Amino acid sequence: MSSVPAAVPESEALIVGVLALQGDFAEHLALLGALGCGVREVRQPADLAAVDALVLPGGESTTLSLLLASSGLEAPLRRRLAAGMPALGTCAGMILLAREVLGGRPDQTCLGAIDIAVRRNAFGRQRESFECDLEVEGVAGGPVHAVFIRAPVAERLGPGVRPLAFAPVPGGGRRPVVCRQGAVTVAAFHPELTGEDRLHRLLVDDGLTARRAASGGASSGGAGDGEETAAPPQRSLAR
Repeated sequence: MSSVPAAVPESEALIVGVLALQGDFAEHLALLGALGCGVREVRQPADLAAVDALVLPGGESTTLSLLLASSGLEAPLRRRLAAGMPALGTCAGMILLAREVLGGRPDQTCLGAIDIAVRRNAFGRQRESFECDLEVEGVAGGPVHAVFIRAPVAERLGPGVRPLAFAPVPGGGRRPVVCRQGAVTVAAFHPELTGEDRLHRLLVDDGLTARRAASGGASSGGAGDGEETAAPPQRSLAR
């Protein structure tokens, strides 16, 4: 993983979008704005076409699935992700970006941007919400304070996925709660609720890297026709 930059250079300011269909998108917008990059609420395909990277925030994953379809965003979002657009998914966003959802509805949207199988509400319902400090591999500056609210965990990881942090789950053992594959990072918790911006800085770093790469060749912006790759064998994860 590349190191997280201290700040976004003014001359390299990105446009980072936040999916703003439902959930706590305002807090993510505020964190990104404080980092010095341009921000945009993403509500329709034209908004998505204008951004370099995207945050998929917490909320209710089933509702978000329905809104992605009704807004016309699902298909272009799949294409942008398949073309390599950097993304950060938190809580429900982690569920949306996963390849598979365990215990979800049959029509649950899985964007397949990161090769994991997630379990919804892995720690229990709302009353089982909790906070803890996590050591996140590759994130400097000490533990990350994490707020878990009806949070998912990763139950299986594909061979290209790197688990960066683990948390204990009911019944014993530990499961991944922060994972990364390429320029896609997912976290089971809500960093925006505590003003924790280090995962957002990582997203900005990914966005800058992708834009520099695109400037030397064909741009990855806009809608392409990339297809999701077939799922390779996965491995169960427990600690």
